[in-house]
Amino acid sequence: MTEMTLEGLRVCREIALLGSFTAAARSLGYSQPAVSRQVAAMEDAAGYRLFAREVRGVSLTPAGAVVVEHAARVLGATAALRHELDGLGDRLAGRVAVGAFPAAMAVLVPRAVARLAVEHPGLSVSLREAATPALLRELRAGRLGVAVIGAGAGLPDYDVDGLAARRIYAGDLCVAVPVGHRLAAAGPVAVRELADEAWIAGTGSAGDPQFTAWPTLSDPVIRHRVAGWPARLGLVAAGLGICLMPELAAKSVPDGVTTVAVDDPNWLGRSTMALTAVDAGDEAGAVVAALRSVAAEISS
Repeated sequence: MTEMTLEGLRVCREIALLGSFTAAARSLGYSQPAVSRQVAAMEDAAGYRLFAREVRGVSLTPAGAVVVEHAARVLGATAALRHELDGLGDRLAGRVAVGAFPAAMAVLVPRAVARLAVEHPGLSVSLREAATPALLRELRAGRLGVAVIGAGAGLPDYDVDGLAARRIYAGDLCVAVPVGHRLAAAGPVAVRELADEAWIAGTGSAGDPQFTAWPTLSDPVIRHRVAGWPARLGLVAAGLGICLMPELAAKSVPDGVTTVAVDDPNWLGRSTMALTAVDAGDEAGAVVAALRSVAAEISS
């Protein structure tokens, strides 16, 4: 079995996932003859045919199924080995706790943590989702290295004296509507277009951003109030109303929901901030850098 190679295992697994040599070649950046040669070498090593050629693509033989099953484990273990070895040469090898308000945990923070896992594999990140007042208490107590909060119009004037504050995302608020709603394909909508809509409102804790209706509307119609984002967006998907949400979470909406921007000259806007201690170490700095990079991708 020594003739079997990691590249051969990778090719066989990709063919099994995509169903054809052509698709696997395209995915891996190989020519189709190169993929065929890899498969032939793996079949010689195994002593069995691994794929049955069919009119449309290929299917696994019993031997191929065994090889692909083991390939997944071997390739996963190899990736884990590389991850640990890379961590040995990273100057950042420690722990950092990151806290964020719920909407930031939908897209921004997970993508930043994934980026850190690649750029600084020796850095262990723990996460805390909480309201901003709780995040500030934990940051000042040293239980968090980085706190991600919202700031701006309609939010409390949080006390951040003695902390280092960096704006990481300038995206504002948007509105989630059902796919097929009259506003869904309208682009930025004038705020007056929202006046007669029914709203799905949040029921956040004291000190949390209260996501009810668009902030400058007077006497909005609130049809339902629920605490969590999944419930709010589920009600929107069912066509029971529309809801307010931060743009930084817009890419987390489920099937059946889309988001639209709002043109409102009377709205002063919000932003997302990363707070750290003034003397925070390199670990916190790496987190902030990752958050800012991901925020730039989200807003592009």
